Amino acid sequence: MTVKASDFGKVAVLMGGWSAEREVSLDGGGAVLAALLRQGVDAHGIDVGKDVLERLVNEGFDRVFLLLHGRGGEDGVIQGGLEILGLPYTGSRVAASALGMDKYRSKLLWSALGLPIPDYVLIRDSAQLPDAEALGFPLMVKPVHEGSSIGMAKVGDAEQLRAAWEKAAGYDTEVMVERWIKGNEYTVAILADEALPVIRLETPHEFYDYDAKYRADSTRYHCPAGLDEGGEQALRDLALRAFRAVGATGWGRVDLMTDRSGQPFLLEVNTAPGMTSHSLVPMAARACGLDFDQLVWRILELSLERP
Repeated sequence: MTVKASDFGKVAVLMGGWSAEREVSLDGGGAVLAALLRQGVDAHGIDVGKDVLERLVNEGFDRVFLLLHGRGGEDGVIQGGLEILGLPYTGSRVAASALGMDKYRSKLLWSALGLPIPDYVLIRDSAQLPDAEALGFPLMVKPVHEGSSIGMAKVGDAEQLRAAWEKAAGYDTEVMVERWIKGNEYTVAILADEALPVIRLETPHEFYDYDAKYRADSTRYHCPAGLDEGGEQALRDLALRAFRAVGATGWGRVDLMTDRSGQPFLLEVNTAPGMTSHSLVPMAARACGLDFDQLVWRILELSLERP
């Protein structure tokens, strides 16, 4: 059946919000809104505030394209509200969104399933810092419930670890410290339960941080990723297993690394990835012959197919 623009009804593109990723969300949301309008969809952008559910009801929306990132938008909160209203929306549902946003608990799940993850320690207070030191330096420090590399830092000694933990703890009461993986960083976009071509990320920064993701012109994206056929397929299969494990659906992205021996490690899953000019899902889609407008249409179309 051919889907027409009118089949979507009145569509709200939710963006902005109140998380630390607000600006990235506004940027990508504007691009998504423009793509929908170009294709004749009755789409309207909403910079999300605490009255968003009331607005969706009062303004007569039929469907939601979710492009909120971080807390309140990617963690199951807004998804729960939309479920109560009975409004169809793009991307993963409540449980998968909450689990995907939680770096610690998603790794617990992956580990239980035998999927490869870096060694890590969860830190809730300074008394646990020696547990992290026991992993061996260098280490990566991450707030458990933030995205876009916000609050993350690579550390090389105990003094740096304490400073990085204090900074990360300003974003989150739970902080994860991971063993540093020296190797290549990759990402795999997922669309309609299919893993798209792998992208290899290359940056002169210590790691793929916020600046490298959204501001720097020095970041390089390689697609094809430079892997042989077997290596490419192995990463795509692993990413899809990780995505399905948390219950994610529709579209998203899984980030991975390989060490110098080629051993892969899962980093995190993103259930509402960025859609800015620097974003990775549109790059992977282009490698499959989908331009940005077609990608946006397909993501919205998937919300019609979900029961």
